[in-house]
Amino acid sequence: MGTQALDKDELGAWLRLCLTSGVGNLHGRKLLAAFGLPQSIFNQNAQALRQVVSSTMANALQTIPDHFDKQLELTWTWLHTEPLANIITLGNANYPESLLQTEDPPLMLYALGNLALISNHQPQAKKDSIAIVGSRNPTPQGVLSAHAFAKTFSETGITVVSGLALGIDGAAHEGALEACAGAGADNSTDSHCGSTIAVVGTGLDRVYPAKHHALAKRIATQGGLLISEFPLGTPPLAANFPKRNRIISALSLGTLVVEATVKSGSLITARMATEQGKEVFAIPGSIHAPQSRGCHALIKQGAKLVETAQDVLEELRSLLTPPAVPNSKILHTDAIQKENSQTDTDDRDEPDDLVKSLGYDPVSLDALVARTGWDAASLQVRLMELELDGEVARLPGGLYQRVVAG
Repeated sequence: MGTQALDKDELGAWLRLCLTSGVGNLHGRKLLAAFGLPQSIFNQNAQALRQVVSSTMANALQTIPDHFDKQLELTWTWLHTEPLANIITLGNANYPESLLQTEDPPLMLYALGNLALISNHQPQAKKDSIAIVGSRNPTPQGVLSAHAFAKTFSETGITVVSGLALGIDGAAHEGALEACAGAGADNSTDSHCGSTIAVVGTGLDRVYPAKHHALAKRIATQGGLLISEFPLGTPPLAANFPKRNRIISALSLGTLVVEATVKSGSLITARMATEQGKEVFAIPGSIHAPQSRGCHALIKQGAKLVETAQDVLEELRSLLTPPAVPNSKILHTDAIQKENSQTDTDDRDEPDDLVKSLGYDPVSLDALVARTGWDAASLQVRLMELELDGEVARLPGGLYQRVVAG
């Protein structure tokens, strides 16, 4: 446990270093390299500190930060009232090695849940992980894909890392947890379950979005892990979410982007993954859907186009060592595409019932529901299949149109 290595004075020194205005991760590491543990830093006089940092920063280090006592009590109480709470400081044995290798590792990590998912020094530690990120406003197909891919990865023992946001992130966490549902709260002993890590942009005593309170609790108590670099009480500030993305990519061997617009935060994560020397994967979609354009841009820039979870596993085979998984667990992008393998693709001279229902004029999803009697989710899946086969085109305004062979 991270708490075992920290008494209250040590915790206070680390907190004070992190809370001192202007220090940040870079200067914090310089000070630690020069003087050792934080207690030693605060025992230095101004002249010694000025050998490492500016005079302004040296003066700040000799001043107790505002609200420091309150923050220390809040953090100490959290550590001793939350059974699964930990604080991992830079250099602690539980600090993830992959994060240490980045340009900007946090001085402190707040963690809630199963540390074996990140630690190189925990028994049964899991070192194989993949990030899944994407739009906060995904299509139904995007949600289905994120859930299906995450479930497959987790079933093979690979941990799914994401950001607890609405949309794709939430679906990825849900899929990973579903794969581990039979493992109980301590799935770290189940080598066939990868579980999930949520890297958040708030303090761990808060959940954002509020809609994910129950999901966050399930992650922490069902073998997953919540991580933040931000002090307790930190609200959901806009600047913190792009910042935490470097941790998502750092904790993963690769990043899969399911759906993203061209200005999406998911593309920031992908860029950071590339800068860290990690693989980037993207699922293609309709040329008419804004949620696909970010993925298409990544593919143009060299990201690996993937259609199935197996595509990712094969690409990372040299880095991953997952247990063998039955072919039946390898899910296609639409999670239902397995039916295609049971269909003679050469015997398609006659259009199916849905294609007939489309007619030849643009039609809305609601109109197709009325015409076919299918539910909307099933229609979305089949329409995607037809779109990929070139039989249906998706038009602006949520309309679909049958493609007539030339």
